[in-house]
Amino acid sequence: MHGGGTGNNINFVEGLIDFLAGSLGGAAQVYVSQPLDTVKVKLQTFPEAYKGMFDCFVSTYRKDGIFRGLYAGSLPAVVANVAENSVLFAAYGGCQKFVAFLVNKETTGELTTTQNACAGSLAACFSTLTLCPTELIKCKLQALREMKHFIEPSHPEDMRTPWSLTRYIWRTEGLRGFYRGLSSTFMREMPGYFFFFGSYEGTREFLRRNNQTKDEIGPMRTMVAGAIGGVCLWTSTFPADVIKSRIQVKNLNASMYAVGREIVQNEGVLALYRGLLPSVLRTIPATATLFVVYEYTKRALHGTL
Repeated sequence: MHGGGTGNNINFVEGLIDFLAGSLGGAAQVYVSQPLDTVKVKLQTFPEAYKGMFDCFVSTYRKDGIFRGLYAGSLPAVVANVAENSVLFAAYGGCQKFVAFLVNKETTGELTTTQNACAGSLAACFSTLTLCPTELIKCKLQALREMKHFIEPSHPEDMRTPWSLTRYIWRTEGLRGFYRGLSSTFMREMPGYFFFFGSYEGTREFLRRNNQTKDEIGPMRTMVAGAIGGVCLWTSTFPADVIKSRIQVKNLNASMYAVGREIVQNEGVLALYRGLLPSVLRTIPATATLFVVYEYTKRALHGTL
């Protein structure tokens, strides 16, 4: 009995460390990447309003400035990233243990790159449920000016704050309104995090020297591995993200397939990749920051506890 209790305590502490490290990494990621994320969402949802990434960036800055323009939706973005990454990394640690059990490996350090990728994809099931509502608020705030101009001119002025927008959605749509785009979020997250964690772990394995473990490659190589993971995530799942943004921002009730088909028919296949450039540009420093904060926070907490 004593041994079982000790094992449970160890698992709880390790899960808590993953949770805290993921929270700090998620918060740091937002402030590095938010301006280009705002540009990405605007290009995805209202492509007719801008000539391209640079025009969108400059126009947003001139009309709304830094905090109400480029950093619009920062608060829900922080909440979304902290919620997603804390749950994601806590679940990832647990899912690694589960996969190790299934393949008869004694420790998670023995998992192959593909097995780690499967653990990441499984962990995304849990994080998606926490991410969808907060990301919906973030996307709507980022494209608020365009929403009022193109599709919902009757929105009240106080809709510019996360709290007032949350109350508006609750009052008009209820709980269901916060989970608009859930299926497309699942379709983005699960395959996306397969490639995300698979490429991250695979790059760490590739970059380590013969006398090193993956945890000993240093901050710069960890950042390189994180950046590669982020690029693989977005390039593999970007069409699902475009569809998700359209559904959430424009309050569409059609299915993911119907929205995707309409985009292709009316705007062409390349429309499913509109906003990819700012996404790739923002994800390189963002995921590099996420993983280096996560790994070194986890190491510091292990040393403390």
